[in-house]
Formats: sequence, structure tokens, C-alpha cells
Amino acid sequence: MQWIGFPDERFVVNGLGWWDETKPVLRRLPERMQSVVPPAVWDLAQSPSAGRIRFATDATELAIHVRYPSLRFMTNMPRVGQLGIDLWVDGKYWRPVYPLDETSDYTGTFFEGLPAERREVCMYLGLYAPVEVVAIGMNEGASIEPPAPFALEKPIVYYGTSITQGGCASRAGMAYQAEVGRALNLDYINLGFSGNGKGEKELAEACAEIDACCYVMDFCQNNRTAAELQEVYAPFLQTIRHRRPDTPIFCITTIFSTAEVWNPASEHEKMREVIRRVVEDRVAAGDSKISLVEGYDLLGPDDRLGLVDATHPNDIGFMGMARSLTPVLRDVLGL
Repeated sequence: MQWIGFPDERFVVNGLGWWDETKPVLRRLPERMQSVVPPAVWDLAQSPSAGRIRFATDATELAIHVRYPSLRFMTNMPRVGQLGIDLWVDGKYWRPVYPLDETSDYTGTFFEGLPAERREVCMYLGLYAPVEVVAIGMNEGASIEPPAPFALEKPIVYYGTSITQGGCASRAGMAYQAEVGRALNLDYINLGFSGNGKGEKELAEACAEIDACCYVMDFCQNNRTAAELQEVYAPFLQTIRHRRPDTPIFCITTIFSTAEVWNPASEHEKMREVIRRVVEDRVAAGDSKISLVEGYDLLGPDDRLGLVDATHPNDIGFMGMARSLTPVLRDVLGL
């Protein structure tokens, strides 16, 4: 097996909006933003959620060598989704590789002994763990070609919470953005920050910096109250709209949480109303490129088996969210 050091221009990196600035570091925000975003957001940005390594090859064997700066295992999410490298080939799920112990320097083999035929390879990086890709291994003489193009040149940009970041998918390729991306053949960038998707202006500016085919706003639960959400939601949208006047924006009200059943203090419905009113006001003011997406249409009270805990979707939940969101985006984007 030959080992090719990473990064290498033959391996295309998608899903990291500032890769040209951050490489070789697989990080979701550029270093220049460290001083302006909240420290917790900067820490979470070290996890390359939505990061993918793509290429086409006729390799008969394929492996990856990675290093994890730190290994902190979560309680409501398997390590496969948290830090595993999830392999999809020709748009189909094949397998993940991931350390079985606390070994931070890890080499995983995806396959060996296969026929030499062209395959489209997509490696989804872990959702909740910083990682350094050291090298990609394949048999001597294997070809490496560019991957197939996306349907649109520009990516979808998602902003939101832990749900947006990918909690709690069993594998990185099962986060709802990954599923939408495969269904529509679109690139996507994930700016979801667990517990910290609070709608700060600096994050709106970061979103708007990326020239997207559309923006998906998937935040509210990290704001403690509906009043707190109301303070930031309209200004967040205005910051994006000021820089991107013609780009579609989709605003998702929060999906169902069982906290709405057992917690009398839940403000989920009040937060939904805040989002609805802001979207209504923008439409009334002439914004024809903004759309409301009801979270209950993605994951509602009848879909509660799609939750890991009270709040976070499992694979069932994410599949339902993706299946409902996909036609909405397809229609607006003309796909």
C-alpha cells in the first residue's frame, strides 16, 4: 500500500467553508474569526462536521491514517458518529472506520482485495471531534481523479444548534444535511454549534461570507427564552440579507421535543411564533426569497421515536427530517 500525505490536491475537500484558509487544519471557521466569535463556538468549530474528502479511484484497497488531538466520548451519541470516518461509495453507504479504544493515532482500512474499477469515494469526517488526516492509503498504481460535480456550484449553508451539528446521528453520513446533500447532489456547509447556536451577529456575518445557493436557519433552542430569541432572530436574518439580497433563506421552527410534554416551562411554541412573525414581517416588507419551514413537518409529535433523548434526533429522526426538507429545497432551487 502507498500512503499519500494529506492534504493533496487530488483529494477534494468539501463542506469546510474556509478550507483555503485553514488547510491543512480541518476546521469550520478560519483563524481570523477566533477573536470575534464566542470561545465555545471556536472550540466547537474544531470539529469538522460536514467535512468530506471526495475523489474517484480504481483502487483495490483503501485506508486512512488519522490523529485525534483529544478523545472525549459523548453519552448520547456513539463514537462512530462522533469521530468515525464514514465511507460512502457511488452514493451508497459502505462502512465507517474508527478507533475501538483511546488510541489517538489510528489507521483504518476501508477495503482491500476488490476489483480495479472506478468508484466515487466520499469520506464523511466525524461530527463531534477534531481530527487530523495524516494520509490516505491505496494500492500502488491506483488512479485518483476528480469527483463528479455537484448539481449547483454553490453550497447550502446551515446555521444552528447541536441538532444542526449532527447530534445524534449514528454515523456522519446520517446527519440530515448529508442526506439532503445526497438526495439533491448538493454541497453543504455546517455551521451548527452544540449548545451555542444563539444567533450572534458575528455568526450571521460568517454565514453571509459564504456565497451559498441558499441558507437554512435551524436555531432557536439554544436561546433560553422566546424573548431572547426575538432579540437576535430578525437582526440575524437582516445581516445575511444585507450581503446576500437574492439568496433564498429557509427558516425552520424547532422540531418536536418531548420536553413540550413533561416540562410546563417549555417555550418551544413561543419560539416558533417568534420565527413565524419574523418571516411574516420580512415577506410583508417585500422579501420574496425567504421561506418558513415548520419543524413539526420535519419531526413532529407523532415522530418522537426519532429522538435519542428529549431533543436530539436519531437516524430515524434525521431521515424523516431530510425526506421532508428535500422537496422544499428542490422546489425553490429549481432542481
